Amino acid sequence: MKNMTSCAKAILCAGGVLLSVAAQAAPDDKAMGIYVEAGTTPQSGRSTDSLTVGLTRPFGPNHLLWGGDVSFYWDVFLSGWRAPKPNGNGNDNYAQIGAIANVRYRFGEGSSPWFVDAGIGGTVMDHLYRTEDREFSTAFQFTEHIGGGLSFGAQREHEVSVRIQHFSNGRIKEPNPGENFVRVRYLYRY
Repeated sequence: MKNMTSCAKAILCAGGVLLSVAAQAAPDDKAMGIYVEAGTTPQSGRSTDSLTVGLTRPFGPNHLLWGGDVSFYWDVFLSGWRAPKPNGNGNDNYAQIGAIANVRYRFGEGSSPWFVDAGIGGTVMDHLYRTEDREFSTAFQFTEHIGGGLSFGAQREHEVSVRIQHFSNGRIKEPNPGENFVRVRYLYRY
């Protein structure tokens, strides 16, 4: 029982230290973040679904422009896609890794909780993506997105956003049908 009490005190003490460090931090668009994101293709019939985890890291200075605050960040992610097999029987799974350079515009000279962002980058999949109506010819894909969202929390450490994201190989090789996703993201800044 004595060991259990000591262990509980140590856990509470460590938790208190972590909370005090977190309270002193000032998360905003200049802080790193981790996120989880879910998406689907807006197609009729059987769609492809995705689940993504990633890390954001700001770079460069912020700039005031057109009444808002403009910032830049890197986004590095690992994603899994679940798509219907070309023959219609079951699903295939795909792994993807990527990086995107992003620009963010936060309204109200940076004081607003609302923002819009856009980015462009590249990804690599573990094998060629194929469904009943789409077939990629390369494992490498360019990607671009546009979206908007809301930051909340005492120091804007939480963020939710909706984005539209496109993947295609930029006509490196045919066929190049591309794929579009609608995605919802939750991000935590630390």
